[in-house]
Formats: sequence, structure tokens, C-alpha cells
Amino acid sequence: MFPDIQIALEALSSLELFQDLPGAALEIVAHAARARRLPAGFRIFSQGDDGVRAHAVIEGGVRIAQSGGDGAQVVIRFIGPGEMFGTVSLFTDGRYPADAITIAETLEASWSEAELRELMARFPQIAINVIRIIGKRLQDVQNRFRELATQRAEQRLAHTILRLARQASRDTRDGTAITFPLRRKDVAGISGTTLHTASRILTAWEKAGLLVTNHQQLVIREPAKLLRIAEDAAE
Repeated sequence: MFPDIQIALEALSSLELFQDLPGAALEIVAHAARARRLPAGFRIFSQGDDGVRAHAVIEGGVRIAQSGGDGAQVVIRFIGPGEMFGTVSLFTDGRYPADAITIAETLEASWSEAELRELMARFPQIAINVIRIIGKRLQDVQNRFRELATQRAEQRLAHTILRLARQASRDTRDGTAITFPLRRKDVAGISGTTLHTASRILTAWEKAGLLVTNHQQLVIREPAKLLRIAEDAAE
């Protein structure tokens, strides 16, 4: 369905999984990769699927969403260029714990479990990088759990927006634009609040000039003020 694509070694070296690998090692990694250019809205895998592979975004972005027993779906995180996804499943029960859907035209690369284990055995730096990635994800989960337990909706929402900006953004004339196309329900889900509450807060912030949203594009105009809200500092 998708033609084979050659991945530039420079692009591979920017992936968190393959940082600090020498050029000769990157050539071997590139040879083992399956690279595909996917359209927006393409389902890479579904929650519960087996045949797990380690995936990486080179260009574009992916939305990771998980469904509960009642059928309600919540966005867990967004994956931007240079980031891995699906990898943890290789070391757990071998099934994807969530859905992965592209949010824009995306170039992604993946490696099978056997290929990744062989690469890790041959190049221990990859195993070290895997531990670092899992550690960062665990820290992120812990931070979000703490926010849910101790912070008001406004603080959680501000943290979420600032976190997304650190993950993927670009400078524009109007401010810092988050490059992920964001629906309000996505922001609400990641923040652990309702769509009604998130919409009310975002509308108030737009009126106050802190940010602007247009066609799923969110631009931060006053990052310092959002940071004060996140930290619950007095205005």
C-alpha cells in the first residue's frame, strides 16, 4: 500500500531512541526500518492489537487515545517529530494499549520486536535510550497524576498548553503556535477536565489576550501569564 522510503541518517540521529549512535550504527538501523508516509487521519494501530512494533515520528504528528470500558475515549498524549510510540508494549504484554492516529501527513518509521532486540544487543546505547524514554514517560505520568490530584482545572489546562508548546511549536507574528492541530476536547482530555470546563477557560483566556485559537491552531500570546496560572502565582 505504501512505497518503501529511505530515511536520512540525520533524521534517524534526531530520534530519541537512536541518539548518540555512530554513523555506521545508524546505517544498520536505517536498513532495518520500515518507513511510510501516511495521510492525516490514518490509523497506525488500534488498542488491543498485537504484532507490536516500535514506532517513531520523523515528520508530522500522531494522536494517542485510549478507550475505557464505557467506550469513552481520552487523548493520552501527542507524539511529535523525533519521538517514539508503541515501544513500551514490546516489553509488557505485546499488545498496544491505545489507538494511534496521524493528525497530519506523517512520515513514520518502525521496527519489529525481533529487529529492535537485535539492534539493542548489537548497540547497547539503544537499550540505554529506551530506559531514558520510559523514565521520561513515567515522570510525565506522575506529574499529570499529581496535577489531577492537587490542582485546579485552570492550572492543569495551563500546564497542558505549556507542555504541548515545549513539545512542538514554532514562532509566529502572533506568538508561539503549537504545531499539533488541537480540538478542545483533546485539550480537555489531556488536562483531565470536561469539554465544557476547558471551553469556558479557553474562551476566557482568549478574551484576556493570553492566547488565540483558530481552526484547531492554538497560539500562545502571553506565555509568562500562562506560567503564572500554572504555578498558581498571584496576578
